[in-house]
Amino acid sequence: MENYTYNSLILQLEGLTVTDTNKYPIFISFLLTYVFILIANLGIVVLIWTERSLHQPMYLLFCNLSINDVMGNSLLIPRLLADILVPPSQRLIHYYECVVQAFTTHMFSTASHTVLMIMAFDRYVAICNPLQYTTIMTGKMVIELTVSAWVSSFVLVAILLSLTLRLSRCRTLITNPYCDNASLFKLSCEDVNINNVYGLTFTAVLLSASMGSIILTYSKITAACLANKSKSMNSKALKTCSTHLSLYLIMHMSGLVFVILHRFPQYSDYRKISAIIFHVVPGSLNPVIYGLQSQEIQKALANKFHISFEVLSSFAFLMLQVLQVSSDKGKQHSTKH
Repeated sequence: MENYTYNSLILQLEGLTVTDTNKYPIFISFLLTYVFILIANLGIVVLIWTERSLHQPMYLLFCNLSINDVMGNSLLIPRLLADILVPPSQRLIHYYECVVQAFTTHMFSTASHTVLMIMAFDRYVAICNPLQYTTIMTGKMVIELTVSAWVSSFVLVAILLSLTLRLSRCRTLITNPYCDNASLFKLSCEDVNINNVYGLTFTAVLLSASMGSIILTYSKITAACLANKSKSMNSKALKTCSTHLSLYLIMHMSGLVFVILHRFPQYSDYRKISAIIFHVVPGSLNPVIYGLQSQEIQKALANKFHISFEVLSSFAFLMLQVLQVSSDKGKQHSTKH
């Protein structure tokens, strides 16, 4: 007879398969990546909020993406780093911590779509209705778009997890490097058809809305550019839209690799790595791509570094003056004696 443990609050994460040889290189790689994600994304947010020239809808909406990247990686990578350093038998996690991690994971992926959708709307208004842009994309509109992106993501994910929380559990092993909804409801021995149906519907609706809005807005943007003979306008539209489209494609490609590898159980280790890449790659590349493409962000960064350099130079000069005065006083004192 099979042995079951019902409703255990302590679960085991299978995690990544690492050897003593590659354990520390993998740990250092993920640690450096996480530090870069924090510095790059939080740096972009602070720069946008402190630089008045960047108080534009396009940049304020992008802040949502940076916050989402930080949130999505902060509950994943630290836990992953801790698990790498211990053997699989000691990779234990409390059930409620696992639920929080699953909620954060799905919020990250869902908000990535909704935020990029509202950013696409902003680009559509800017290029197709440039004369009405300031009257449409007001501060109130930016707040409404931001709230709608996060609230819709929260509601969809909350329903997804609530359907799983109602289930009892008869297993304790999470066969993933981190917790997600599928891993949680697979712990149950009950009927999980409703979970599968809602999960597939949720994914289909999100992807349809996301891809549909991107296709629609970019079709209209393309038509507007073809109708307009202004090379400067078309060049600016191409630059801003290519940045947004690059972020969207990076997110989709990262997720697509993970979905494809789910169909091949023999590649479970690659599937685990791809699940981590889905969080890490967009979080690392989003601020880099946006920063490199935006001349305003480049100018703001240059100004900040220039001011910082001037402050450090002034401080160093002041310290040298103090040291020089102290040295002169010491020499005068020794001469008197």
